[in-house]
Amino acid sequence: MYIEQAFKFKHDTWRYLVGIIIIFLIGWQFFGAIPLLTVSYFQAENLTELMVASETAFASLYPPKSNLYLFLMMTTFIGGFIALWFSIKFIHKQSFTQLTTSRKKIDWGRFLFGFGLIATVTIITTLIDFSSNPEDYVLQFEWKPFLIMFVIAVVFIPIQTSFEEYFFRGYLMQGIGVAARNKWVPLLITSVIFGSLHYFNPEVEKLGNIAMVYYIGTGLFLGIITLMDEGMELALGFHAGTNLIIALLVTSDWTVFQTNSILLDLSEPAAGFEVVMPVFVIYPIFLGIMAWKYKWTNWKEKLLGKVIPPPETISIENNTFE
Repeated sequence: MYIEQAFKFKHDTWRYLVGIIIIFLIGWQFFGAIPLLTVSYFQAENLTELMVASETAFASLYPPKSNLYLFLMMTTFIGGFIALWFSIKFIHKQSFTQLTTSRKKIDWGRFLFGFGLIATVTIITTLIDFSSNPEDYVLQFEWKPFLIMFVIAVVFIPIQTSFEEYFFRGYLMQGIGVAARNKWVPLLITSVIFGSLHYFNPEVEKLGNIAMVYYIGTGLFLGIITLMDEGMELALGFHAGTNLIIALLVTSDWTVFQTNSILLDLSEPAAGFEVVMPVFVIYPIFLGIMAWKYKWTNWKEKLLGKVIPPPETISIENNTFE
């Protein structure tokens, strides 16, 4: 069982609290942000401008669709990833494989399936919309900026999405599950935290708070497939496919990812059901496809059941059986 794996390693609550500080604050928000802060310091005309930019993700200091800005934003996640590796290895004595999956080794076929599923749907739906509403798009493809962006995206976006998955659907899911001794509490808490971190995205300002339904719902979807599949491979692939294909294929002037993509979407976004349709229509279809392919059963137990320490696990802290 995925969450129960944490009992095989050092899993005291204080370790997870220390780990969260190291990963989120020290690794991601501090050390990871040093390259962005350094370059932005020279980009800003004065310190006041730099401080104001810190509240708007520094985007105002760079030209639109700047490859440099994309690169610097993506490098912040490297600091978080290093801090995550440090916490797993030295605080919990756990390997990345054991954080990734309950299987003996990582199933890369599942990763590719999750990636391919969302990539295929995204490409097909975008092409259909482009054909149906050509006036809503501009072909902005230019070889040089696109190729530079392509390299940045292919290398760093999987790092960004993997860090988020390992932190939310991995580290926090297992840590909260061990503390709560059930599965629905970590599923809900990690989904809400994941969605809340997107609150300051420009999409929320443009669409309104209804966009939070999409972000929290996406976190819930990723959490469900992690628990049902007893591992993160599908979630890792799905998240990477979502961000990477969007970055390469289509962008708009009001989204968090403004890249030198092939297409520029000029349409005004709808703020109604269209925003939350993926959560209530598309994601359930994806769940059905994955459940059929991987023969998922016992949904109630896997999503709402108790987290029970395996009988063979021994508490390293007090040398007694749990």
